Amino acid sequence: MLYQKPATAMSILAGRSGRFLLAAMLCAPVAMVLAPAANAFEIFGWKFFESSSEDEDVADPLHYTVTLSVEGGDEELSEALNKASSLVQDVERPVSGSLGLQAKARSDRERLVAALYSQARYDGVVDITIAGRPLDDLPPDAEFGAGPIPVTVSVDPGMVFTLGAITLRGDAADLDPAEFGLVPGGDARSDAVLKAQAEIVRRLQQEGRPLADVTGSEIVADHDTLTLAVTLDVEAGPIAGYGPTLVSGTKTMDPGFTAYVTGLKPGKTYSPKEMDEARDRLLALGVFSSVTVKQGEGLDANGNIPIIVEVSERKLRYYGVGATVSSTEGLGVEGYWGHRNLFGHAETLRVEGSVGRVSDSTDVGDLTYSGGILFEKPGVIGPDSKFFANIKAISEHPDAYDRFSIKGSMGLAYQFTREQSASAELSLDYEDVEDFYNPDGKRHLLASVPLQYVYDSRDDKLNPTTGFRALAFAEPTHDFLTGASFVKLKGDLSAYKALDEAGKFVLAGRVGVGSIFGAEIADIPADRRFYAGGGGSVRGYAYQGIGPRDPNNDPTGGRSLVETSVEMRIQVREKIAIVPFIDGGSVSVNESPDFQNFAFGAGIGLRYLTPFGPLRIDVAVPLDRQPGDPDFGIYAGVGQAF
Repeated sequence: MLYQKPATAMSILAGRSGRFLLAAMLCAPVAMVLAPAANAFEIFGWKFFESSSEDEDVADPLHYTVTLSVEGGDEELSEALNKASSLVQDVERPVSGSLGLQAKARSDRERLVAALYSQARYDGVVDITIAGRPLDDLPPDAEFGAGPIPVTVSVDPGMVFTLGAITLRGDAADLDPAEFGLVPGGDARSDAVLKAQAEIVRRLQQEGRPLADVTGSEIVADHDTLTLAVTLDVEAGPIAGYGPTLVSGTKTMDPGFTAYVTGLKPGKTYSPKEMDEARDRLLALGVFSSVTVKQGEGLDANGNIPIIVEVSERKLRYYGVGATVSSTEGLGVEGYWGHRNLFGHAETLRVEGSVGRVSDSTDVGDLTYSGGILFEKPGVIGPDSKFFANIKAISEHPDAYDRFSIKGSMGLAYQFTREQSASAELSLDYEDVEDFYNPDGKRHLLASVPLQYVYDSRDDKLNPTTGFRALAFAEPTHDFLTGASFVKLKGDLSAYKALDEAGKFVLAGRVGVGSIFGAEIADIPADRRFYAGGGGSVRGYAYQGIGPRDPNNDPTGGRSLVETSVEMRIQVREKIAIVPFIDGGSVSVNESPDFQNFAFGAGIGLRYLTPFGPLRIDVAVPLDRQPGDPDFGIYAGVGQAF
């Protein structure tokens, strides 16, 4: 027997005549697309308007001008309404004749009313005139002449409503509405009511009920008391397990492997959290440009819910070239080539190489060269696992040492939960290193076992506002050529706290501590020692510029490290933020940090916020400047500094 999700019932009530449909904005999920390139308005699956971006795509193109005014002078509300208005956002794009302008104006009125509801203003009025004539008085065949046609939008926002009586019926009758933010006198914004509905449904789904749904609702705005009464009818549906996973959209990927990576085992009790994790896991493969994981409309004959996976594959092969310019490292160039799906199970291969310090040295032997081949295979011991192997070669010449290295490694990474991951690796590294302690050079054959654990609860990896990230790293190493053995330990903790509800003021802090035990500093290869200073460490100082130095004032590195940073991230505009910060660090030759010779740097940064993360530029000065330190440092990148 097939159990179908019940049809959604809806009751529309209004407390005052002449107002637009209130319940239509609240009784079911509302999809409003506000991207400038489309500006479609969609509700209950009906698209009211979609503009075209080019004159040649529009029949009988007609241009217009628009003025939007809001009574009361609320700048924040005015800004929100201007963003919601397709007339304002699309003013540079023509409409299709007089009829097209009327259609756009009517659609815009719906959008503006929805925007008022999202501000808990349920008695607002939106009046639109075209060429001085009220929109509702215009016949369909009205003509306005040649453009641009003046359009005026006047908004009386009305009063702010609060929640009134709250009633949950059906399978949600035993739930406390306050747990979902529904309390008398509370937030009555349409977004808050819709969010509460979604949270109620998810609460029931967490019990293993995939077909839980709000089957009916009554939303009543009382204009005398300025309250919004909410009544929701909820049906939980039966507890069910996962049915078969049906995959569509694959071309080169094995659909069976795609289903395997979701980790949704047939018969296991349904969980909305696991559905979210399945999507994240598929996206992490790097093969798909888009992934949708959803449940079927009803249970199958076995009482399980079918799982539907829809994917779109990215191009298999990719390549890229790039260049960097640094005042301390000169010009660098790099290139790479990769394949995302070698054998149909998301195996990746990447070949990369780079040349650095091109303009910093006239001697070809002093340039920095690096190259590598990297291979990854996911799903080797479960959907959350990944095998990796690589071979890398590097010849580099920073101020602290000269090094040539050929390294091979292989290992396994595992994602235990969305927050927790770990990796273990076997590595063999041949090195020839020349530094202050080994002026004639010293060869090493290093076998090591790098181990790493990460707990990451940040809400956004590139621009976090809440949560923290903790890293623990251990690398026991043995040198077969010198007989030395040592263990490198490092811990790092960063935390983030939004100081306001909108997340425009975020306090961020980081602290890192490291030690190397078991060998004298001269027996530890120079590249394995600790250094501080530079863009990823203490800004204001040169790369490796903090810590012990030799008689030539070059860094020698140390066996212990302490670093700390504090930032205040302040969003001053929609896409602009400023970040005052202070960093500090110390490197010691002792095994344990001694916190002596702590060096601080301070500065200010600028962030341009984009959908793929903030673009970052920081300017810092050293507060404990020593001979050889720069007067200031400039650093740029994508994402926050930490």
